Amino acid sequence: MRSFSHLIFCGACLMIAISLGGCDSNNSLSNLFSSSSSSSSSAVAKGIWSGMDSTSNESIVGMINSAGQADFIREDGVQFIGTVQLAGNTLAATLNGYADYGFTFPDGSTTGIGTLNATVSTATSMVGTLTFTSTDNTSYPGSWSLSYQPLSTTGSSLSAINGTYTDISSVANSNTGGRVTISTNGTILSQGATSGCVMNGSIGVGDSTTDVYEISFTYLGCTGQWANLNDVPFTGLAILKTTLSPAQILVGVSGQSSAGAKYGLINSFSLN
Repeated sequence: MRSFSHLIFCGACLMIAISLGGCDSNNSLSNLFSSSSSSSSSAVAKGIWSGMDSTSNESIVGMINSAGQADFIREDGVQFIGTVQLAGNTLAATLNGYADYGFTFPDGSTTGIGTLNATVSTATSMVGTLTFTSTDNTSYPGSWSLSYQPLSTTGSSLSAINGTYTDISSVANSNTGGRVTISTNGTILSQGATSGCVMNGSIGVGDSTTDVYEISFTYLGCTGQWANLNDVPFTGLAILKTTLSPAQILVGVSGQSSAGAKYGLINSFSLN
């Protein structure tokens, strides 16, 4: 199991390091996740969450944007990605699961599907049960207890996140050691030191009141074990941790090749 030590969420005493789809902030679900929602009885789920899966005994970081798009990243590098819906304080979601690229679930599969049912207290807690089955038909249940992180309310902007970063993800990630440049208009360009992968993409702000960004990119020029990632359109979410020195970005994305292969990637970038 890989250890996570790069991203620290003090509110939950959680220390996580990352090893290593597009979003529509105008989605009709957005009213369910906005503090200005006309349904005052509905809890609000948007923001950053962290805590534990007591079944696997592994840490989790969750990102939910104002449209309800969610990415829950577990300590072992598994991502659970989908769109959450709220009725009152009850949250429900169908989640696609992805092992981090280069890794697998214990049964050897790399993807699966499941459901999350949870109770949400706005800006406080999220407690629920995950029912998940891999594509090889193995059940991997979960019992999650997550806390809302104050980092959620620091806001987001292209002026805050632009800069030059170094990819500090695990050796399994295609861009480890690469130089990542985010411009003032959100354009992303990266050259991978270990693989030759060139990342071309963009990062955007769907809701400036929360520290959740929306990201999309493709890789070109990948060689060796990373060649499968060439031309795959990846989309997902990111958060900027400015309380670390230097600041770091956590990225969780998924994508599907033209041949139908599905991939999940987790990246961590450190500001130069």
